[in-house]
Amino acid sequence: MRLYVFRSETVNDLLAFAGDEMGSKLPQNHGPWNAIGIVGAEKAPPYKLSRDTIEQSIEAEGFQLWRLKKDRKLA
Repeated sequence: MRLYVFRSETVNDLLAFAGDEMGSKLPQNHGPWNAIGIVGAEKAPPYKLSRDTIEQSIEAEGFQLWRLKKDRKLA
């Protein structure tokens, strides 16, 4: 599964993984969302996040939210 990465425009440091390039299931109350990247099916997610956990969340909820630590920057 490809993981599409999004950033919230309204909540600082809130990011999300989604299973579709439009992020159609992302929570609207934290949007709008901007697509900022893709993690290929064979690639590891950033920051040692668990691909299994992300994929399980996408299967169950349609997305996985995560926050970027204040001392980190997106690559």
